[in-house]
Amino acid sequence: MASSSLLLISLFTLLVAPSSVLSATLRSDIQALESIIRSIDPSSISPSSYLSTWDFSEDPCEGSGTFLGVMCSFTLENTTSRVTEIYLDDDGYDGFLSEAIGNLTELTALSLNNNRFRGPIPETVFQLRKLTKLSLSGNFFTGDITPGITKLKELKTIDLSKNSIAGEIPPRISGLRSLTHLILSNNHIDGRIPALNGLWKLQVLELGNNHLFGMLPKLPTSLKTLSLCYNSLAGRISPLHRLKHLVSLDVSQNRFSGTIGHEILTFPEISRINVSFNQFISIEVIPVIGMETHLLILDAEGNHLQGPLPLNLATYGNLKDINLRSNMFSGDIPRIYGKRLENSWRSLYLENNYLTGTLPEEFKRISKQIRGSLSNNCLQCPKNVTICQGVQKPKSQCTNAMQEEGLE
Repeated sequence: MASSSLLLISLFTLLVAPSSVLSATLRSDIQALESIIRSIDPSSISPSSYLSTWDFSEDPCEGSGTFLGVMCSFTLENTTSRVTEIYLDDDGYDGFLSEAIGNLTELTALSLNNNRFRGPIPETVFQLRKLTKLSLSGNFFTGDITPGITKLKELKTIDLSKNSIAGEIPPRISGLRSLTHLILSNNHIDGRIPALNGLWKLQVLELGNNHLFGMLPKLPTSLKTLSLCYNSLAGRISPLHRLKHLVSLDVSQNRFSGTIGHEILTFPEISRINVSFNQFISIEVIPVIGMETHLLILDAEGNHLQGPLPLNLATYGNLKDINLRSNMFSGDIPRIYGKRLENSWRSLYLENNYLTGTLPEEFKRISKQIRGSLSNNCLQCPKNVTICQGVQKPKSQCTNAMQEEGLE
């Protein structure tokens, strides 16, 4: 009788108690995590880091307070759990990304930002067909962006910025139709930018601080942020006129030429424009009275912009910071500039141009909080005016420059 009761109790326990075997993490996922931590220098794993909590005496998907940075899928059925996300903290982990990462076939997000991972990105990463986020920014990864990345059709975010990745951008990357963020800045990527207009959901494209050259390609009209700074891109920027959803544009430190069109300055949502250090010769600034504009910052330093200062800048109601230094502007400073400095503008940099004449009276009343400079022009600039610090050119230099401009 006692043995029968014991058997019933044992059967009841099996029925109602969760089975640690059936609900445990898939063995190959555990082995992949073990391989990942073995590929990292133990001395770079601090006691307060996420990896210090990876205790393989417990189940990765069931442990309490263990395996920080690892997310799993939990099913209602008695099936094994799977690792679905890895978000490591920026603790300075030093090592390589194990090829076993490719065995985590349910992985949807991999983020290893701001550590010291090095070597090429393993090809096995491109076996992770469910991956929606690949973020490896701020490491020491090397090698090329191989065409294998184009197999990851579910990707929404690619961030490989701040590494040492070289080679060209694969043209077939435009086949990743779910992509919203493509961030490859601060690498050694070269060649031409391929046509990317097929990425019709793309909102953020950052390719700055590379070795890219050539003309602007076709770009998706969905873009909100575009950064191409510090490259060797050339030609006109008129292809950007179609990007009417832009909020931030940075094409500084390139070799673009021609005109900065009024279309860009009047995009409905544009707030920041940086076209500095190029070879532009003119800027079209149309009046926007009665139009709602969001432009806050305009930086056009270091070009070859000529003629009088653009009077219509004063009609941009939200404009706060203007940088037109180191160009070839000539003539007087418009009085309306002084009025804007009194009321809404917070910085105005006009040094190193060919401006002449006396300052508008409003400049003498501006707050000391206003930032800016008028030096290295041919202005009658009282020293007691905050932004008049610095020397002026001889008047003859500005007169000669204006005559040469007229001849051109």
